[in-house]
Amino acid sequence: MWGAVQLGVSAAFLVLFVPVGMAGWHLSRNKMLFFSCALFITLAVCVHLTPYFPSVSSILSSPGSVPLSSSSSAVNLDSCISLLHQVVFDFQELSNENSSVENTSIRSSSEKSWKWIESEPVVQCDFQKLTKSDASDLFNGSWVVVAGDSQARLFVVSLLELLLGESEMEMIRGDLFKRHSDYNILIDEIGMKLDFIWAPYVSNLTDLVLGFEEKKSYPDVFVIGAGLWDMLHINNATDYGVSLKLLGDLVVLLLPVPSDFVNDGAGMNLVSVRSPNFFWLGMPKLINSMLNTDEKRVKMTDVMWQAYTDELYSSKLLRQSGGPLVLLDIHALSNSCGARCTADGMHYHGVVYEAAVHVMLNGLLIESNQKL
Repeated sequence: MWGAVQLGVSAAFLVLFVPVGMAGWHLSRNKMLFFSCALFITLAVCVHLTPYFPSVSSILSSPGSVPLSSSSSAVNLDSCISLLHQVVFDFQELSNENSSVENTSIRSSSEKSWKWIESEPVVQCDFQKLTKSDASDLFNGSWVVVAGDSQARLFVVSLLELLLGESEMEMIRGDLFKRHSDYNILIDEIGMKLDFIWAPYVSNLTDLVLGFEEKKSYPDVFVIGAGLWDMLHINNATDYGVSLKLLGDLVVLLLPVPSDFVNDGAGMNLVSVRSPNFFWLGMPKLINSMLNTDEKRVKMTDVMWQAYTDELYSSKLLRQSGGPLVLLDIHALSNSCGARCTADGMHYHGVVYEAAVHVMLNGLLIESNQKL
């Protein structure tokens, strides 16, 4: 390092100071001009030598003097993403009407029925409940696809309740709640297309992603999730894990940056890929004693739920395990709301899915570095 410094000083002396010294005699009659030139050249030399002195560089790059580096920003973003589900529910605001996929008169609760906790890390992330206008701006001109089972359908209900007026929701509610059916809508005011696709099994999601890849047509926001039907009708966690790995491999094909892959000898694996528009809708908290059939109570136990969740994390589908999808943790939200928020131990009050919608919206804002 000192050799480089000496070389830099010598070069500066030869290139700058020698000409200044030679010109000094000519400038001696104008001392102000001479000292101005000397000061300017001295500052230029200091800037030239600064990179060779780590202590000086660290001072100049200390917090408050320059913007955060990209790596620091990434840490902060990941920290806020991990805090998105830190919410509490105000049960006095909740009505006695619980959510059920069979109940077509389902309503979301008032805005005051849930909020983010007021711990210092959460407050620093500045999460916000978006208004209809804010959400409309965010989704302007977008194609949104939500695919999955009844949990995904309830998520769509909450999203549309935010984007549409009450009268419009009344007009579409019947079509939206047709059992085991798809639904699509174009919101002309903002040019947003929303497709709900009934896809209760992971294999259905795989077929959907294959279709996108074949058509080379991809949604701007993609929310998917499955597990409850696999658990009830197949009831094999290992098979579920295999299906998730296949789905993950296909989702990777939708990613625009192939350079984010490495080969560890076992195939191509995803490494730190940021896909802010891909979300996984997690399974809810299952309250076994409240499930409405004997088959569900036998097959959908806490042990089986945990086995399925373990397979999800080991599949590397989620961001937390190195995958492309950000988790919308319905389990955490429904568990926080508790048994009073469900009538059948599986489908929850609209306030849970409303909170999930705002988690997604804030996730989009965080990842795109936007502020309202």
